[in-house]
Amino acid sequence: MSFSEDVRSELASIAPERECDRLAELSALIHFAGRLHLLGRGEVSLHLDLASAAVARRAFALLRSFGVGSEIRTYRRRAFGRETRYQLHVEGGRRSLLLLEECGVVDARLAPRERPPRRVLGRGCCRASYLRGALLAAGSVSAPPSPHLEVRSESRAGAETVANAAAGEGAELRVANRSDHSLAYAKGIDRIAGVLAAAGASDAALALQERAVVGSTRARANRLANADHANLVRSGRAAHTQLDAVRRLQEAGRLEELSPRLREIAELRLKHPSLSLRELGAKCDPSTTKSAAHRRLQALVRMAER
Repeated sequence: MSFSEDVRSELASIAPERECDRLAELSALIHFAGRLHLLGRGEVSLHLDLASAAVARRAFALLRSFGVGSEIRTYRRRAFGRETRYQLHVEGGRRSLLLLEECGVVDARLAPRERPPRRVLGRGCCRASYLRGALLAAGSVSAPPSPHLEVRSESRAGAETVANAAAGEGAELRVANRSDHSLAYAKGIDRIAGVLAAAGASDAALALQERAVVGSTRARANRLANADHANLVRSGRAAHTQLDAVRRLQEAGRLEELSPRLREIAELRLKHPSLSLRELGAKCDPSTTKSAAHRRLQALVRMAER
């Protein structure tokens, strides 16, 4: 399962008992996934297009809790991954119209609303439920290494509404326009985790942060391993250059001309070609530092080059 599916499954398992929360969640589901046609004479045609069976069952249960029946149908997309989609066809009639008005999808004159009225999102629990419904209807979440959360909306008003609902609960969503739709989105582990936690997906928020910690630890381990390897390569090359310089001085009979300290480090390098500078310095008599051993060997390299 993708991380988006994990998030949807967790959110769909939340069943608030308060009627205001159920109205807010249903409002978001219809605003972000619904297609509404008013047929006149008290008749309405409504269907929801949803990404998973869990979300379809959640929407079905919400409608049934308000006495509105519906039917779940499936179809397979022709493009991309040819995944299965779920359509919820809602019964028409007076009760459905009253519910649409109650959850802020249409106004008293049955005109569609771009965003729900303040009474639907007045409480913190209602804002969290609306955010949850928006994520269920049109949300997607990508896990690290490129974490990204977005809620797709046909209008900027819809994206701004879900961003405001998130802000009311201490989370942050930004709004952006695309050529044919708008987005409410978040980037970065902390911001995405904040949005998920506000919607009620605390397990997904913790899993996201855990993945980030594991990924960061693994990346740091790789960097350290690469750094150690690079240091070994540099040390090996330097030791080879030093050893080559000492041998050339030896072949030219110039070792006896060196000062006692230079002759000592030259002999140590010949005797211990793989030792580090610190280890060579420790073998000097008296022992010397790593930097002093490096300076003496560099002096030998310069002499050999001349």
